[in-house]
Amino acid sequence: MSTNAAAAESAKKPAKSKKLIIIAAVVVLLLVVGGGGAAWFLSQRHAGDEEGEAAPAKSSAPAVAPTFLPMDTLVVNLADNGGERFAQLGITLELADTKTSDLVKQHMPTIRSSIIMLASQRTSDELLTREGKEKLATDIHREVSRPLGFEVPVAKKRPATQEGDEGDEPPRPRKAAANPVLRVLFSGFIIQ
Repeated sequence: MSTNAAAAESAKKPAKSKKLIIIAAVVVLLLVVGGGGAAWFLSQRHAGDEEGEAAPAKSSAPAVAPTFLPMDTLVVNLADNGGERFAQLGITLELADTKTSDLVKQHMPTIRSSIIMLASQRTSDELLTREGKEKLATDIHREVSRPLGFEVPVAKKRPATQEGDEGDEPPRPRKAAANPVLRVLFSGFIIQ
């Protein structure tokens, strides 16, 4: 019986080892398939995130980026009593496109002369206030737009509400034609 028992025991060992090998192979196969599925899922999710971020960025960006045209620094004598004060102005124009930039460059001598005439009519007290600078920027906008065939309305007077309030209304843009001169920006403003 001992030999039969030994033979039966040795027959059970290969059966157990075959079951263990099959179970281990199934577990490894499940891990490989699960890992591959997880990797695919994460890569799809990551690709979706990239596409999701790219789409809003494209829609929020303007169709044509504005063009900035810096002008040479202007130095003008101010209209103060005694004529001892002057202003140094750094001006940059924000334009709709490069075509407008080329057109403005063609008219630059006329534009520079007009800006010098405008600024030299101001006093230092006028230009030291924010409202004075904004009014000068509006007037410069008008002078830059005029040679291009566009008009910028003059600031209208409104009733003064406070002492020292001069009552100027900010100009309202024309709706008929889109002016390619978008804004006048000061890159430097020194009064001495």
